[in-house]
This record gives sequence, C-alpha cells and structure tokens, in this order.
Amino acid sequence: MLVVLDSNVLLLAIGAHSPLRKIWTSFLMGQFKIAVNEDILKEYEEILQIHSAIGAAKIVIDIFEESPDVIYQRVSYHWDAIKKDRDDNKFFDVAVVSSVHYLVTNDKHFDEAKRLKFPKIHIIRSEEFMGILNDNNFDNPTLIEVS
Repeated sequence: MLVVLDSNVLLLAIGAHSPLRKIWTSFLMGQFKIAVNEDILKEYEEILQIHSAIGAAKIVIDIFEESPDVIYQRVSYHWDAIKKDRDDNKFFDVAVVSSVHYLVTNDKHFDEAKRLKFPKIHIIRSEEFMGILNDNNFDNPTLIEVS
C-alpha cells in the first residue's frame, strides 16, 4: 500500500503516546510505503523542528532518507487542486503522480480536492487510515497476504 501523509498526520503519528502512533510503527515495520518529494520532506522537517522534541526532526528525516519504504517522486505537473491553501498542493500532486492508495490528512483544505472527478485521489482522515491498518491485521504479520 502506498500513501502520502500530510505533515499534520506525521507530526501526530510520531508521538510516543499518540493515539495515531500505529501509523508510524506500521510504516517502520514496512507495512506501507510513503510517497514524498523534496518539498514534502522540507515541510516535514520544518514542522517537526517547531512542534516536536529536540532532535526528533533529524531522526525522522534520517529514517526517511534511509528507508526503502519511502518513494521519491518528481512532480512535473501542478494540479492546483487546493485553492484555500496552495501550499497543500504539493501533497496532492505527489499523490497523483504516485498513484497512491490514500492521501492521509486531517486538514479541511483538502475537502475541495475530494470533490474532483479527475484526478481522483482517495483522501482520508487519519482515523480512517488507522481503521485500514487495523483491518489489514498488521498486528499479526502472519495473517498478511503477500501479493
């Protein structure tokens, strides 16, 4: 499964006591891949430097740089799908070029992109993604079907 994580979800997911921690641990266990580009990585780093513990940003970015489950994409077309906060378009554009299964965000600005008939990106909230992770029996790796 390939996803784009908005920075607001990543920030919550890395917290040791966060209810969204399963997103981060599932990623670390290789249970899904994350699509990014340089602009997304820069935003991740900036947000983590401001809102997380000292040193957390470096650790997370180092993990992203080393992980085989991070897919780097080059965006050659900008859809301008999100007018209310154009800075969010980088997540949408990477989702399109990567043909992700889900773009996971808790940001209401993405609601306008949800209404697009083309390109159609499945935009979901973090709680819904947690349900998908739970439904896929990631707590019990022996039950995961390999395709």
